[in-house]
Amino acid sequence: MFISNAYAASGSSTSDLMSFLPLVVIFVLFFFMIIRPQMKQAKEQRAMIAALQKGDEVVTSGGVVGKVTKVTESFVTVEIAVNTEVIVQKQAIQTALPKGTIKSI
Repeated sequence: MFISNAYAASGSSTSDLMSFLPLVVIFVLFFFMIIRPQMKQAKEQRAMIAALQKGDEVVTSGGVVGKVTKVTESFVTVEIAVNTEVIVQKQAIQTALPKGTIKSI
């Protein structure tokens, strides 16, 4: 006989659990290092956009620096120079700057 008889190995459930442990650890690390900070940053961005008001100094996603002159439900009017205003979507506002930043530029 060329092939010997195969006997079922008595495995324990702990070895099955230990094989999934690295996957669980990787998911937990992935959540705390990537997903959670990104959710926090998105929440801060939404709060900043909701708090926009006339007189705030902002930077758009295109890099344009200006002062907010009018805020509507979906759009913001930004004065980028004297008598020059552009209308942008609220989501295009990337950063709110401290007061007086434009004068120092």
